[in-house]
Amino acid sequence: MLILGNGYIAGKLQEKWDCPIYDKRILSYQDAELAFKRHGPRVLINCIGHTGARNVDDCELDVDKCILANTMVPVWLGELAYRNPVKLVHISSGCIYHYDYNGQKPLTEKDVPDYYKLFYSRTKIYAEAVLGPLSQRCDILIARVRIPLDNAPSPRNILDKLIKYKTVIDIPNSVTYIPDFIKALEHLLQINARGLFNLTNKGGLRYPDLLDIYKKHVPDFEYKLLPLKNLKLDRTNLVLSVRKLENTGFKVRPIKDVLKECVEQYVKY
Repeated sequence: MLILGNGYIAGKLQEKWDCPIYDKRILSYQDAELAFKRHGPRVLINCIGHTGARNVDDCELDVDKCILANTMVPVWLGELAYRNPVKLVHISSGCIYHYDYNGQKPLTEKDVPDYYKLFYSRTKIYAEAVLGPLSQRCDILIARVRIPLDNAPSPRNILDKLIKYKTVIDIPNSVTYIPDFIKALEHLLQINARGLFNLTNKGGLRYPDLLDIYKKHVPDFEYKLLPLKNLKLDRTNLVLSVRKLENTGFKVRPIKDVLKECVEQYVKY
């Protein structure tokens, strides 16, 4: 197994599986092929991605870097998987949809991505548009992560971000609890799953529910609610379906069931 990229998700997987990380830049198909030939992995996990220095808004400031990491590299790796006997696992994003909270059901893997307001989202959609159909012909697994939540501090952890912001919206959002994500990915690898999967927890997280648990451990912490209409940023807010993942035999925990566990471990750091 070989991990491409040295970011947050890559570090979590490397920590769990103790497999090598290839952190050299991939700027062409030849670079991707070189990484494969040097290590000869049976499984290649692509964690390369650009989300902006501070947040996704920064992707608008460096579109070349963003489209290279989020679109071109996955396309080259898809071609690599087509030409060679290797399983490609591409870590994608669920932040690619509009969502109507007035009665719309959780979005499935069959729903066509339609959120183009953010350049970041567009680059993720472009990559899936290639890898999705290609996964029907070769061994490719596309794992969608959305709003990572972890039991350890990190600038990429939504809990760290919410504690820092202190002003939050109150609307359900699909969230990926990282310990559960790793277990789900292990399961999909064990059954040799192909195609697209939403790897989030079940249901939507309301940020106040998480912060209220955190406040029990840190009584001095305070936060305020911000009406969604007052959020002057383009952002995706949505709930993804995990039925396809559950149908493989993996038990997906509701997000509300992991919050206490998450915070209790988080505050120990």
